[in-house]
Amino acid sequence: MIAIQDLFAAIHQAQTERALRQQVIPLLGQYFVTTRQGLFFFDQLPFAESNLQKVMDRALSIDHNPVVRYIVERHAPVHEALVTSPRVWQMICPRPDHWHVMAGPLVNQGQLVGAVGFTREQTQLGFNAQDLADLSAMCLHLSTWVATVRIQGKTGKRDCLTARELEIAELVALGLTNAAIGRELWITENSVKQALKRMFRKLEVSSRAELVAQIFTFGNSEVEQRYKFSH
Repeated sequence: MIAIQDLFAAIHQAQTERALRQQVIPLLGQYFVTTRQGLFFFDQLPFAESNLQKVMDRALSIDHNPVVRYIVERHAPVHEALVTSPRVWQMICPRPDHWHVMAGPLVNQGQLVGAVGFTREQTQLGFNAQDLADLSAMCLHLSTWVATVRIQGKTGKRDCLTARELEIAELVALGLTNAAIGRELWITENSVKQALKRMFRKLEVSSRAELVAQIFTFGNSEVEQRYKFSH
């Protein structure tokens, strides 16, 4: 049995989002004896594949999912039995490996920025009050991680770009085409294209949307607000 203090230490030691997903979240799954477990950051969901996005939009709908609604309204962990009956939950989510669901919020500066979720199969016991208490403690540490490692990591991503590349990134975030960026900065369209290739390699991304997500922390600047509005 994994001690809860060991999980706190593992969260603290994670240096990257990949480490958090690949090393820590599976440990949390073991601790709660779950079938599936996952970590979601809401600023990344719009960049998922289109078919997956449709599923996520429904699964994370406040109107459709009472578990999500509870987290959004209260910023507190919840399991399905706390907000609905077994019969209703089966209609909402009929998957046998999601028979029992528990989720908790990731909060930064008073805003819900993500969630961690766990599921159990029909043959397993449902989540209980002790599980919620433990998840609440986990979410406190995960939210601290978000406020430090993840946000600092995004700031660090900016540091690897030149001043010109940051100018291009800001114009990309505003939805400008390569040709429009070239006109704005008085450089050729090909220069913009080559700069974006270098930026993709530096940031280890493969699309303009991923580039914007890596560099900017949504909601904290005029550029980011305009990007959100234009998309």
